[in-house]
Amino acid sequence: MRYWDDLAEKVLQGFELSDVEAMKILECPDEELLSLLQSAFKIRYHYYGKLVKLNMITNTKSGLCPENCGYCSQSSISNAPIEKYRMMDKASIVKGASHAHELNVGTYCIVASGRGPSNKEIDEVVSAVREIKEQFSMKVCACLGLLQPEQAAKLKEAGVDRYNHNINTSANHHENITTSHTYQDRVNTVELIKHAGISPCSGVIIGMKETKEDVIAMARSLKVLDADSIPVNFLHAIDGTPLEGTNELNPRYCLKVLCLMRFINPTKEIRISGGREVNLRSLQPLGLYPANSIFVGDYLTTAGQEETADHQMLIDLGFEIDYGSARNKLDSKISPLL
Repeated sequence: MRYWDDLAEKVLQGFELSDVEAMKILECPDEELLSLLQSAFKIRYHYYGKLVKLNMITNTKSGLCPENCGYCSQSSISNAPIEKYRMMDKASIVKGASHAHELNVGTYCIVASGRGPSNKEIDEVVSAVREIKEQFSMKVCACLGLLQPEQAAKLKEAGVDRYNHNINTSANHHENITTSHTYQDRVNTVELIKHAGISPCSGVIIGMKETKEDVIAMARSLKVLDADSIPVNFLHAIDGTPLEGTNELNPRYCLKVLCLMRFINPTKEIRISGGREVNLRSLQPLGLYPANSIFVGDYLTTAGQEETADHQMLIDLGFEIDYGSARNKLDSKISPLL
């Protein structure tokens, strides 16, 4: 449909979507979805070509979190039967980076549950990051919660390239999801890491009973924050959490959300993140027409798609891995698929 192509042209010329245009994307008729995806791909291709960035998470501290986030199996109000452990030691964190390196992952994400890290935990992460930087050519992202300025400075000095702190939802919907910290707390942390000279990563979780207006507000807030990387999570409702049983999403709507994020944040890394497998299902490959980044492997407390299946998906699409500073070849386990 010509409308979507014209809208993409406007974005490439520097125009911002109106609220009416943004809503039309989320309410795009299913019979026009392929046209919408093609137009989103036009923007994505302009900035990123057919490259796809690969990211991998290591859950360095599980559970034991005092926060009351309604989506999270690790929160203080969750009864989910998850493994709980304190901060991993340096050797374990570095071992995870070695596995990521073998899979040609460009960004290794060190994630820890909790409101924010202790200074001892920061020192453990700093030590691990220094060794990772010495041994492997990959970017390191940290996701440790609310930070103090001196902690952010230590992470920067150690070589942390990026810091993730999601806004998760809109300012209006935030108190329906958690009350143990404010929306502004999250915004302040993103601004703090920017001030420290670390690339900001901030994203959302879709499917938490928010409105379409909330989704548009999220996309616009991330534009204002100027987040370099935007993870788009789709709720994987976990038994034992307040959002247990929530099932508002279908694959077509998820694709429309990804398109919206690309139209509103055209130059940014849009990453399909948690819940990709259970919400996009058989339409996962189509998500890479608006998005240019994915996680491979497992998430924090939920399983992801088998790693070589992700590589095969990229091969089938005719897309290419954005190695960044990683090795410029596919892992030997999957090279026969080429």
